[in-house]
Amino acid sequence: MSSLAEAVVALGYGLASALVPVVNAEAYVVVAGHRGGPVVVAVLALALGQTAGKLLLFESARRGTGRLARRLGRHSGSGRTAARAARWTGPIRRWLSRRRTAVPTVLVSAAVGVPPLAVVSVAAGTVGLRRWEFAVACLVGRVIRFALLVLPATLA
Repeated sequence: MSSLAEAVVALGYGLASALVPVVNAEAYVVVAGHRGGPVVVAVLALALGQTAGKLLLFESARRGTGRLARRLGRHSGSGRTAARAARWTGPIRRWLSRRRTAVPTVLVSAAVGVPPLAVVSVAAGTVGLRRWEFAVACLVGRVIRFALLVLPATLA
C-alpha cells in the first residue's frame, strides 16, 4: 500500500475508533507494524484521526454543557449508577479544572489509557480546557502510545 493510501486509511480508522469503542486503533497499529511499509505514516495518521474524533467529543461536551448538566441532574437519582459515575467523573473534573494538572491528565490518558480518554475528552469540554491544549496533549499522547505499540512489531 502506498504512503498516501496508508495515511488515508489510518486517518479514517483513527477517526472511527475515537467515536466507536469496538473499533480498535491499537490493533490496527500492531497489524500495520507486522505488515511492514510506512509505519511512521500509519502512527501519525492514526493519532491524527483519533485526536480529531476526540475533539468532536470535546466540542460536543463544550457546546452542550448546559443540556448535559440538566440531563445528568435529572437522572442522578439512580443511586448505584450515579455513585459509580461519580467515582470516575469527580476526580477527572477536578484534575481538569486546575491549570497545572489539566494538560498532564489529558496527556497521560491519551498515552496510557487510564483514565479513559473518552471520559477525559467529554470532561475536558465541560470544564473549559482550551481546545488547542487538549488537541496537542491528545495528539502527543496518542503518538507515544501507538509508537510504543508498534515498536516491537517493527523490530521483530
